[in-house]
Amino acid sequence: MAKISVTEKIGYSLGDAAANFIFQTMLVFQLAFYTDTFGITAAAAGTLFLVVRVWDAIFDPLMGVVADRTNTKWGKFRPWILWTAVPFGIMGFLTFTTPPFDAQGKLVYAYVTYIVLMMVYSANNLPYSALSGVITGDLAERTSLSAYRFVSAMSAALVIQGLALPMVKYFGGGDSAKGYQITMGIFSALAIVFFIITFATTRERVQPDPTQRNSIRRDLADLTSNGPWVAMFVLTIILFITLAMRGGVMLYYFKYYIGREDLFSIFNVCGTGSTIVGVIASTPLAKRFGKRDVFIAGLALTVVFTAAFVLLPRTAVALIFGIEMLRQLAYGFTIPLLWAMMADVADFSEWKNHRRATAVVFSAIVFALKAGLGFGGAIGGWLLAAYGYVPNVAQTERALEGIKLTTSVYPAITFALAVACLFFYRIDKRLEIQITDDLAERRRMYASASDAPVPVPAP
Repeated sequence: MAKISVTEKIGYSLGDAAANFIFQTMLVFQLAFYTDTFGITAAAAGTLFLVVRVWDAIFDPLMGVVADRTNTKWGKFRPWILWTAVPFGIMGFLTFTTPPFDAQGKLVYAYVTYIVLMMVYSANNLPYSALSGVITGDLAERTSLSAYRFVSAMSAALVIQGLALPMVKYFGGGDSAKGYQITMGIFSALAIVFFIITFATTRERVQPDPTQRNSIRRDLADLTSNGPWVAMFVLTIILFITLAMRGGVMLYYFKYYIGREDLFSIFNVCGTGSTIVGVIASTPLAKRFGKRDVFIAGLALTVVFTAAFVLLPRTAVALIFGIEMLRQLAYGFTIPLLWAMMADVADFSEWKNHRRATAVVFSAIVFALKAGLGFGGAIGGWLLAAYGYVPNVAQTERALEGIKLTTSVYPAITFALAVACLFFYRIDKRLEIQITDDLAERRRMYASASDAPVPVPAP
């Protein structure tokens, strides 16, 4: 199988950088934006996250079916990246715009803009993710492509986490609503440009059996009988519950628990820098030990370092930074592997069932991602409300305890559940190689059959 050029790997990776200009803002700042700037309660924001993201999760499998059945001169998945680039940017801007409405009007506006943004996100990111499964079928190249992708994604996260709040304050001049609107306008414009570059620089090479018949019922039946897919589905829900729950509360942790909101951006920069190191190290580690085993080790270490936050006194700022950098380094090992393993799951399904439905496999995982974000964001908002959080005032000791637990013990428990899921994922390094070799032989047979001369009937 031919090597993928560095230009194509970088071009592909920019698509995730584009998505992360908006996605990371949602993950890190959206709860605080809604409660402290937009003007809705933590409980209302939690319910909003759950309703919108669960609805969007239902939309994902439908989008997967559509993407798998898209046929253009550009391929199945690349066109969606182009078609959704501008709508994605516009909705990212509008979602972080605060309209001059009353409380009820703002809530309706938040639901409408967030629903549309997440649907456009699905129409963009699901084909983008599936694209990694058809750019190449080579295991090493696929892992390398995934590493490029997540170095780029984490670099965008670094920009968001390090610059977003300073930009909000600079452009807002004391008006955080104006600051968020201008800042997201800049990031949304960059996202549009990056999506177009991704479309222009990538190619689709892995094709299904040309004699394969499309069947939605069969596609879904193949999923439910695919053990590795079930394991990854549950793992993804749990992971993104954890990321949304903890990520949404970290700003509160610095603003109220430590009392140093000014340190939040540099905290994120240091953590994300460590994540990038982990992402880069992931590829050689996966080649040597296998994706699953590296994933288990990385998540297990993440559990330990996340739980350690409950022991850290609020004055031990240097120690808080150090533990977070170790936590992000360990978690960084796992980030490219999730999507590389999903491409392996699509291969496993084709190997086992003699049918390929790449987008349906990925859509079901994006479904899990969105559902996890929905539940995680809701749980974060509900926990704040349950512990008595009140925006923009000094918090009670009970509220501060809730913030501390939501950044330490609660996410450590859910990360541990994710580790357990990986023991049900049966595609080890030996099976990866067998699947790759068998599928490569089948594709050679498809190509030989399509190139064979058509017999001419005797006169």
